[in-house]
Amino acid sequence: MLTLAWPIMLIALLLPLLIPDRGRKAQPATALRLPGTLAVGGSTPQHSPHSIGKWLALLAWILLVLASARPQWLGDPVPLQKEGRDLMIAADLSGSMQIEDMEYQGKLVDRFTMMQHLLGDFIRRRDGDRLGLILFADGAYLQAPLTFDRYTVKRYLDESVLGLVGQQTAIGDAIALSVKRFAGLEQSNRVLLLLTDGSNNAGQFNVAQARELARQAGVRIYTIGIGAESMTRSGWLGVQSRQVNPSRDLNEEVLHDLAEATGGQYFRARSGDEMAQIYQTLDQLEPVSRGEALWRPRTELYHWPLSTALGLLTLTLLLNRRQRHV
Repeated sequence: MLTLAWPIMLIALLLPLLIPDRGRKAQPATALRLPGTLAVGGSTPQHSPHSIGKWLALLAWILLVLASARPQWLGDPVPLQKEGRDLMIAADLSGSMQIEDMEYQGKLVDRFTMMQHLLGDFIRRRDGDRLGLILFADGAYLQAPLTFDRYTVKRYLDESVLGLVGQQTAIGDAIALSVKRFAGLEQSNRVLLLLTDGSNNAGQFNVAQARELARQAGVRIYTIGIGAESMTRSGWLGVQSRQVNPSRDLNEEVLHDLAEATGGQYFRARSGDEMAQIYQTLDQLEPVSRGEALWRPRTELYHWPLSTALGLLTLTLLLNRRQRHV
């Protein structure tokens, strides 16, 4: 759609009518002037170089006024995100994540594999959010800064391996690093999704310090405790199998306190099906930003009439110079 940004500038088209034509010679009272013909009494031909130059100058003026009105081409409406959401994901890569106690669709898999699979699906659904990825074990490390490229974040998650950053669990460092990455960004809904199967036993920050940092920075923390509550461990040399709790190191009280203090929520994932349900719940608690405003891209077109007007003015000057030499 063609439009003008400053249509009021078209008023300037009337300015030539206010300027008296001093170059016009007085005609005898009996002279008869007809368009395209010689005036009786010896007037200048209407199509002389001088007359053509005047018409070219007038056309150039019209184009200059049109350029000053800023003609624009409006493109198709594009939806815009009404508000932004920064979602940082902190994934536990400690040694205990290799325990095979997660049942999903009838199969028994380890915690890390299940986290990669279902968290990857969650990341793909977050179109419109800015995502980041932190991996933590002995310490916390930024794997992917906040970005709208969720496919790259998922690829970094898929390429991560257990033991890459140690064997212990630095929950406090993961939270502190998340808060640091949020600092300096424009105000938005700041959310941290923390997934772990243990308790804080490494790093420079304890959980209380990290919780206070997150609270002051306005970071809402959703925590997910991973691991089954019981599993059968096979015996050796005739010793019968026994039931054990593979999640005895999981500190649910700390994870619940982290979520409650920052306005988030704690979830318990004892199986793959429960973890999948948690991600669906998170989609409802933190819905993806929807485009509630429309923006129409504008392409400036003023350079076309402006360049044409300059060309006509150049041609007018050449005609006037030619006329003086004739």
